[in-house]
Amino acid sequence: NVWRFPYLCYRNGGGAFMLPYFIMLVFCGIPLFFLELSFGQFASLGCLGVWKISPMFKGVGYGMMVVSTYIGIYYNVVICIAFYYFFMSMTNLLPWTYCNNPWNTPDCSGVVGSGAQLNGSLVNVTSNLIAGASEMVNRTKRTSPSEEYWKHYVLNISDDIGNFGEVRLPILGCLAVSWCVVFLCLIRGVKSSGKVVYFTATFPYVVLTILFIRGITLDGAINGIKYYLTPQWQKVLDAKVWGDAASQIFYSLGCAWGGLITMASYNKFHNNCFRDSIIISITNCATSVYAGFVIFSILGFMAHHLNVPVSEVADHGPGLAFVAYPEALTLLPISPLWSLLFFFMLILLGLGTQFCLLETLVTAIVDEIGTDWIIRNKTIITLSVAVLGFLLGVPLTTRAGIYWLLLMDNYAASFSLVIISCIMCICIMYVYGHRNYFKDVEMMLGFPPPLFFKVCWRFISPVIISFILIFTVIQYKPITYNDYIYPRWSLAIGFAMALSSVICIPIYALYKISRSPGATFRERLKFACQAHPKWGPALQEHRT
Repeated sequence: NVWRFPYLCYRNGGGAFMLPYFIMLVFCGIPLFFLELSFGQFASLGCLGVWKISPMFKGVGYGMMVVSTYIGIYYNVVICIAFYYFFMSMTNLLPWTYCNNPWNTPDCSGVVGSGAQLNGSLVNVTSNLIAGASEMVNRTKRTSPSEEYWKHYVLNISDDIGNFGEVRLPILGCLAVSWCVVFLCLIRGVKSSGKVVYFTATFPYVVLTILFIRGITLDGAINGIKYYLTPQWQKVLDAKVWGDAASQIFYSLGCAWGGLITMASYNKFHNNCFRDSIIISITNCATSVYAGFVIFSILGFMAHHLNVPVSEVADHGPGLAFVAYPEALTLLPISPLWSLLFFFMLILLGLGTQFCLLETLVTAIVDEIGTDWIIRNKTIITLSVAVLGFLLGVPLTTRAGIYWLLLMDNYAASFSLVIISCIMCICIMYVYGHRNYFKDVEMMLGFPPPLFFKVCWRFISPVIISFILIFTVIQYKPITYNDYIYPRWSLAIGFAMALSSVICIPIYALYKISRSPGATFRERLKFACQAHPKWGPALQEHRT
């Protein structure tokens, strides 16, 4: 919400992104969130075990595991960069404040003049703006110190996705720290991580509020907020905008990752997951919008200072959060302290998601193998997954790492999420049977699903998802990173990552049909689709 939503909104024209985002939330996000929660809670099983509901569709669970693996690899790299900024904030002066560093270019233009000194810990923003204005140089393209710090020092970005260059050792070290923290927090299971999340889910609102109050008082902030709220109607007709809105809803809510099913499996059988789904979905969306106000007020200020349009002021990619937020932090009194708090907040938010991703994979492995040794040694499985995740993330710490991170974010966790959710809907509603599932939910909650959710599960959500997929294919545009155009071979890798999760579904279905009893294909298909005799609540007392 704090990292991904603002950059997608910025890339897709600000307000133009909001309309499809809210439509996707109402008709797909909330209904599918409730569907996954009720699914996992009813069976008390992870993303593989729940497919006793229709064994032929177990490939959906494997697809969820593949998606969670991809996201876990690159998402922890984002966390490790937050760790890096956190450590670099342990100083009297933030290193991205001025333009007099070895990595800065002649185009750098800081809000705080390079020769200015901080008076104690308080930054006199007005005087610095005047000083900066008097030193303006007539340049065609000016950049902020925070953007140059990000591009030329943190990333030291190469000129091509195939030019890996050297591993950025400080980033690699932070990646190791990040994986160690995730492992240590999960070592005692989901209950210990659940207690940590009480803090990780609430503290960020305090920091965001402070940044929001500071942001809206800056010159030009109103222009950034106008850009954020004003739709560019021509972009609303772009299938890419709708596709990004759908992927962000699924991404931020965790739909099709397997994490919702896994975490819901730990709930008490009669827990009101309908109430949970409404509260969490709306709070999640509100947090995204709130973070957008913070980001765009800062972008408006940066555009005002650099004398460029809001749409051109900063990185359009996943690095936006590491440009706009740090820029705002330099304008706060005692800026290193606020920088520490902000990046600590970003770390906490990221870890909350990473806990869920790792737990999803570990739970699926333990449930699937199910031997006494595996159950007793779950810690070893958790450690193995963490070590493998670290090793697979090493290429993302090279000079070409940001190109690969954006590629994975656009392909590994985009339309594959909506395909998986669509097939899950079809399986539960039409193969298992909507009446059967509605009865299951009523037995669990004490009341049937509301009519709106019944209609969405059966018709609206699958239809909307299908249309978005069709038009996304028709209007497909290769991704870019600012002015960099990805080569075709890299796009082929991106599509391979996207298809690797979806292909699990037909492959496992064919495998299951071939292993099912029956004289004809139709008989084997029917057997493979039937619910397993053990499908239902985990405890016998809940089966009556």
